[in-house]
Amino acid sequence: MGKFEYSLGLNELKSKELRLWQALIGEFLGTLILNFFACGACTQVEDGTFKALAFGLSIFMAITIVGHLSGGHVNPAVTVGMLVAGRISFLRALFYIVFQCLGAIAGTAAVRILIDRDYYNGLGHTSLAQNITELQGLGIEFFLGLLLVLTVFGACDPHKPDSRYTAPLAIGMAVTLGHLGTIRYTGASMNPARTVGTAFATDNWTSHWVYWAGPILGGVAAALIYTQVLEAKPVPKTAEAADKYRTHADERELRKLEGTRDYA
Repeated sequence: MGKFEYSLGLNELKSKELRLWQALIGEFLGTLILNFFACGACTQVEDGTFKALAFGLSIFMAITIVGHLSGGHVNPAVTVGMLVAGRISFLRALFYIVFQCLGAIAGTAAVRILIDRDYYNGLGHTSLAQNITELQGLGIEFFLGLLLVLTVFGACDPHKPDSRYTAPLAIGMAVTLGHLGTIRYTGASMNPARTVGTAFATDNWTSHWVYWAGPILGGVAAALIYTQVLEAKPVPKTAEAADKYRTHADERELRKLEGTRDYA
């Protein structure tokens, strides 16, 4: 029963510590930052490169600010990937997704309230291009979710401690790359919560399922691929490594002495 409670996350609800609530506030703030600044950038210009940088930098900043509280998921696709990999409990994942969506809605709503209607320019809402079908959009968003979640797992691999220092930048660059490659075709959501925020603000839910199914399926595939194939091997224990090094060093010294011994 204890193991079931742990997997489900009931132990976190019973805890008197504020860690879960702090994490949920962190996820809310992270998606609020993303939608406020990145969608705000979309109201100013049509240039895809400008938008790509805005989304990448927003994710970089959001993870830097709240990553220590929640892990800096800021995306349901990342959260579901972590759930599949057994890194978080079911209830924590569910709460994360709810607060991510609320944060995205709040961020886009703030943009809508603070600027004049003449500047809306769609408020950065994602939509399929004219000649892109829903299945094509699903495939594009699948690969976007795959790229992002693979980057998250690679950057946060516990057996690659050095990569953790650059994780926010690496994840932000993955978001930038995704936008540079596909923004013309689907709007490059990569993030169901981000699209919920703009869909709510614009009341446009056309093909909305694509922006949930695509990134989440990509995230699940990425979690399985990384944990089963790509995950770094554990570093040998310090004591064992030291003993192995000493053995090799002693052997080298012995050979050196034997090679220079004077037999006269």
